[in-house]
Amino acid sequence: MNIQWNGVMPAVTTKFTDDDHLDMVMFKRNVEAQLEAGVNGIILGGTLGEASTLTSDEKETLIKETLEMVQAKVPVIINIAEQSTRDAIAVTERAEALGANGLMVLPPMRYKSTDRETVVYLKEVAKNTSLPIMIYNNPTDYKIEITLDMFEELLELDNVQAVKESTRDITNVTRIRNRFGDRLKIFGGVDTLAFENLVAGADGWVAGLVCAFPAETVAIYKLIKAGRIKEARDIYRWFMPLLELDITPQLVQNIKLAEVATGIGTENVRPPRLPLEGAERKRVLSIIDSAVKARPELPEYKNLNTVL
Repeated sequence: MNIQWNGVMPAVTTKFTDDDHLDMVMFKRNVEAQLEAGVNGIILGGTLGEASTLTSDEKETLIKETLEMVQAKVPVIINIAEQSTRDAIAVTERAEALGANGLMVLPPMRYKSTDRETVVYLKEVAKNTSLPIMIYNNPTDYKIEITLDMFEELLELDNVQAVKESTRDITNVTRIRNRFGDRLKIFGGVDTLAFENLVAGADGWVAGLVCAFPAETVAIYKLIKAGRIKEARDIYRWFMPLLELDITPQLVQNIKLAEVATGIGTENVRPPRLPLEGAERKRVLSIIDSAVKARPELPEYKNLNTVL
């Protein structure tokens, strides 16, 4: 599949049953809601989420069953976040063999690699697959920044095509565009900066709270790209208290509580994560409840002419 690197691509949460097995029934309900809302891709195995707790068999199940669910309507993209170059290549090759359509690749996990080590690692992964690649640049959480000079080297490989831009520096969108034009597609990767990224010219949004509110997320994207900035901004302002739930270590618990509120998820998380309790649980539920009660009426957005 030739991926069109634009639009909203949810980093979907992994659903678990009460006895800690994959809940593919609820997972399918969520994926169907994403497709109905008009997302442009499905990203599996969120690295700030629960991907590191999944077994190899569980990851393969997610890939195979998600491909069956989407029926080639949108690309299915797999996160590659491994401990060694050899493991990253092995997981990449297996994902391609299973039919994955693209990859989102992180720098080495745990070890804080040098610039040279990071570039060599990412190049080695890219050289061992024909799949298109989005590089995940998140120095805030992963302590490794992929600079524009490093991207210059990475873009020597044709299948390095996009970046999940999570540096928290809005001006980076313009710097990337000035340096590389359309050669490197840009996705905002921080929910609380999505509006600003898109207005600055980002091509898409890798989103978190989309897992619970897919229509609102896609509507914001579509309205911005159609030049209807005020309408998008009004929805975004309503959305902001929810989006802030995505920028804490407990983002998975928060998002899953929101999924419960909208009927497309459960609260089940995999240990060592535990469900929220006490004052923090009350605080998060209050934010979700207030947002659901004030949920905006959306304009017809699916067929908008997106020109920006």
